[in-house]
Amino acid sequence: MKYSSLVIFVFFAFSCTSVKPTGSLPAAQQPADLVNVFLGSSGDHGQLSPAASYPFSMMSIGPQTYPTTHMGYEYLAKKFLGFTHNRFEGVGCEGSGGNILVKPFLGDSPEQTELLKTEESAGPGYYGVGFSNHIKAEFTVYKRNGRHRYRFPAGKKGLSIDLGHAFVNRFVAEEHTTEGAMLSGWIDSKTTCSAGTYRLYYSIKFDQPVKWARISEHKLIAMPDTDQQVVELEIAFSSVDVAHAQAALGAGSFDQLRQYSSADWNQHLGNIQVKGDTEREKLFYSLLYRALQSPYVVSEEDGKYRAIDGSLQTTKATVYNGWAIWDNYKTQLPLLSIAYPEQFQDIAASIANLYPYGKKDFATAHEPSNTVRTEHAIVALLDAHRKGYQIDFEHILDKLIGEVDNLDYSKPDRALESSYDAWALSQILAELKKPDLSEKYRQKALEYKQHWNKDFKDLSRNDVNRMSARGMYQGTIWQYRWSVPFDVKGLIGLTGGEQAYISQLDEFFGNDYHNRANEPDLQVPSMYNASSEPWKSQALMHHLAVDTVVQHYFNDNSRGIGSFVDVIFKNEPKAYIRTMDDDAGAMSSWFAFAAIGLHPACPGWAVYYLHVPLFESVEIKLPGGKAFTVQVENFSDKNFYVASATLNGKDLGRNWLTHQEIAGGGKLVITASATPNIKWGVENRWVSDIEK
Repeated sequence: MKYSSLVIFVFFAFSCTSVKPTGSLPAAQQPADLVNVFLGSSGDHGQLSPAASYPFSMMSIGPQTYPTTHMGYEYLAKKFLGFTHNRFEGVGCEGSGGNILVKPFLGDSPEQTELLKTEESAGPGYYGVGFSNHIKAEFTVYKRNGRHRYRFPAGKKGLSIDLGHAFVNRFVAEEHTTEGAMLSGWIDSKTTCSAGTYRLYYSIKFDQPVKWARISEHKLIAMPDTDQQVVELEIAFSSVDVAHAQAALGAGSFDQLRQYSSADWNQHLGNIQVKGDTEREKLFYSLLYRALQSPYVVSEEDGKYRAIDGSLQTTKATVYNGWAIWDNYKTQLPLLSIAYPEQFQDIAASIANLYPYGKKDFATAHEPSNTVRTEHAIVALLDAHRKGYQIDFEHILDKLIGEVDNLDYSKPDRALESSYDAWALSQILAELKKPDLSEKYRQKALEYKQHWNKDFKDLSRNDVNRMSARGMYQGTIWQYRWSVPFDVKGLIGLTGGEQAYISQLDEFFGNDYHNRANEPDLQVPSMYNASSEPWKSQALMHHLAVDTVVQHYFNDNSRGIGSFVDVIFKNEPKAYIRTMDDDAGAMSSWFAFAAIGLHPACPGWAVYYLHVPLFESVEIKLPGGKAFTVQVENFSDKNFYVASATLNGKDLGRNWLTHQEIAGGGKLVITASATPNIKWGVENRWVSDIEK
């Protein structure tokens, strides 16, 4: 497992962001080779990092720079403070994670070594950097294991290990022991927004002998032999205990783990095959990569896992944790349900499994991993159930009812969002053949109309376009008034009828009241599909994905301060809108849906609206060797309207598909046009209706 000192450490320019493993196919045939992991890693433009990672793994090894961003890294920064081992990608509250800071140094003391970046390369599962003092470092991650490989100049050197480090000073406590070349222990840190605490068990083992020195209570130095120019170590994580972390060591050499990781990234990314413009393919896979970072696998191969109350449990399934459901229940979770059904069954079951152990809207005091928030988990569970995933509702029904009974209706935005959850409960109760209870919560959900008429109907009030007016969260009255996806039929009636509904959508988008920097109105571009003018949604999906937009709103609760005028999704470090976080795959998954020609009509119903994809062809691989393909006839970037469509050779007289139609495999052919077909998709509409 040792890295020969004769091996030359090769770095690539930024333009080649992923490093191709030996014997791989040409770049165009390997999705992982198209991924730019530096996308969104500069400033407040996504809060992403180039850390070496693995699909759904809580471990990601990445650089800590000065200055930093939420993820510990700033692309333009030259000064490095070291490397950390976890982060929750793309979330707010200044991020979280950043545990176990390792810094290579020369001489006797880490304080005497300054790490100034001179070269850098990275790709899925790999990160490498070189410094002006000729120290070079590489990292790879495979499942819950990672490896470091350092190349030093001749002379004294060492690695400082700060076990008390965490982003935003969210470190709580730790215990550790050393034995030979091994360091093991646990670390407690605050979760995102400091809402709760997670515990991380770890074990680090050097490939060569080291001498340990204690610098402070939580900081050590590992000193290899003076003539050791290449230093390697392996690290393993567990959510269960130190013994499981130690048992996970020995997964393979650096090159083996890198090869395994690359192969698995290609497999995961390859579940969706797109064909078209090469630069757009790169953008697509760079964003799909972000959708596969979380939630995290927290169970062991022997079935043991820690529940969110800290108790030790055993299961035959894979258990996940690390949630941002309020952010990504509209996009990322539905995307996983289509393209990753085998993983999604366990993901959905893991959401349900939060309830018996004390689920909270944010985090508990005993999380098995970093996490963010879980509002609308009940909607996500209903959505999974209607797509054919197995959810044991009877086991958690009392908890679901208790959660809905305690929802907050005190503010305009919360009143609508709580009504969505009440509707979801009514639907679950109907599925469980409990009609009286179902009707009780349907009536509760129907109270949204009173709140809507009170706060959202009158658009002449002077605060309707002000961020966080009336105590709302990161949004305006204009943006939140559309938050009734479960009853768009009723919403149309509240606006004054279909023509008024269309007119108000026209005003909303015509005056750029839409906020693309956050999730509250993320679904609104698709809402023309419920009207007699679905072609307007077809144009909007294309426009917001690849064209120049005007954006007035920012997540520092400001409007009209230096408006953003640019393309949102760019394949560069300063991607996204200023203050726009990716939010655990929420925004990148929206782009993925835009790219493949689908968009969830209403989470909780297994229905997707259709539009022209951003590629000539799309293939979603399905279990059992099946596939769902989308072929675009007359493809052009100017042809973003649907002229007609067929499904499995038969005319499709509607602008929507069910999840079952997609999951069963088949071929959708969309004929594109530069002008709208004002009749297509109008006759057989799908419109959510609380009366159904």
